[in-house]
Amino acid sequence: MKAGEHTANDLAIYHGSQQIVEVPQFGVGKPYNDYGQGFYCTESSELAKEWACPVKNDGYCNCYELHLDDLQVMRLTHGEFNILSWLGILLTHRRFDISSPVAQGARDYILSHFLPDTSGVDVMIGYRADDSYFSFAEDFVSNTISLRDLNMAMQLGTLGEQIVLLSKRSFGHIEFTGYEVADYREYYYKRFERDQKARADYARRKKTLQQLTEDIFILDIIREGMDNDDPRLRLQLSL
Repeated sequence: MKAGEHTANDLAIYHGSQQIVEVPQFGVGKPYNDYGQGFYCTESSELAKEWACPVKNDGYCNCYELHLDDLQVMRLTHGEFNILSWLGILLTHRRFDISSPVAQGARDYILSHFLPDTSGVDVMIGYRADDSYFSFAEDFVSNTISLRDLNMAMQLGTLGEQIVLLSKRSFGHIEFTGYEVADYREYYYKRFERDQKARADYARRKKTLQQLTEDIFILDIIREGMDNDDPRLRLQLSL
């Protein structure tokens, strides 16, 4: 495909950074990010501007076209995958507090029963575990919150999904189209407010005793030997 040409499989994506990134480089980045080493983007320019301002300095919203033709894309929020698939990948790469026997057992069970095969995947699309969202995942692994709580918590704060380029091949399918300046006086505070809103919305959620007894926790999943096809899990995730 020539520069400037577009197809139905093109995706407009944005990367928030303290630098202008005209040519994303394969093999650069932290290996303990959500989905491992890769180039992390979003379909929302507003979110990218928030991510560009983690400190009180202006940042940049780098703009790209991602040509998805011939790429293997894994969408963790669609089809056969669910929040436990996402958590399995997160446990593979992020640094969790797994000091308790419950958390250690939960990690091992999730990795052995829910971790999807990512071999051959070029691009991964799924939730972003920012700040409070990562703490929700840790709470689930520690048996503090239920599966339904975790699934609901990831919808709070409208964080959206992230698009991550993982393979060397995928880096040949991205085209830089420009950038916008992210003013920290706006977006540094928006980022903070989004996280605080997610925590506040979660804290305000009340449950009846019946709801609590019907919820499924990680220890229930382990004791009952549940896997991805278990109808009890599908029911919890549909509520």
